[in-house]
Amino acid sequence: MSTGDTSPIVDNTNNPPANVVDAIVMSIAMLANTRDMDIGNHLLRKQMYVRALAWKLSTHPRFQGTLTVSYITTLFKAVPLHDIGKVGIPDRILLKPGKLTAEEFDIMKTHATLGRDTISRAQALAGEDVPLLTVAKEMSYSHHEKWDGSGYPQGLAGDHIPVSARLMALADVYDALISRRVYKGPLSHNESVNIVAQLKGTHFDADVVNAFLDIHENINAIALAYSDTDEDQKKKEVYKRLAQVTC
Repeated sequence: MSTGDTSPIVDNTNNPPANVVDAIVMSIAMLANTRDMDIGNHLLRKQMYVRALAWKLSTHPRFQGTLTVSYITTLFKAVPLHDIGKVGIPDRILLKPGKLTAEEFDIMKTHATLGRDTISRAQALAGEDVPLLTVAKEMSYSHHEKWDGSGYPQGLAGDHIPVSARLMALADVYDALISRRVYKGPLSHNESVNIVAQLKGTHFDADVVNAFLDIHENINAIALAYSDTDEDQKKKEVYKRLAQVTC
């Protein structure tokens, strides 16, 4: 029996459902991050931080036009790809236990451009506008930019930095501060909050820092709920040995 619907039939059998795409994105991101010895829950933490900041700012006059429900959902899904470009950085630099030389740091900084280019190729293969990839490319390319223009790779300043990258920048720095690294121990939540506050208006958008300070207890709760386990730390040690990195 005809329903009277004369619209063309669209074959979507080759388009995987959104949850499958999300799972693939997360799997690729987690695999890429093993090269940086970030084995654990750090991607989940960063997703939660960014989403919490975005919700807090969603009613702010400067951000409410951008931070819609749909955009925040896309933002959350894009976070795991922000450091995808680190796959292209040599182990001798990526896993170096001490301070990088100026030359090594120049090479490290290329991960932002490598990430952008990788995601751009994915966009070209998709052949259509994919919001997830657009936001992921912004984050990957610009999350090391600083509000005062002293960041990289473009030296963007102020509102020229995409909103997605501004949120990712703060989430990334906070998580690095509270986490153990080959070159440092973890700082406490309060120590980390104080450092972020001191970077207000220089490294970070002042309004983003204000939002972070307003919800810092929630941020701490996320950090505790998704903290890395002793088993995660053991996996990192195994990876260092496999990579023949002396720490």
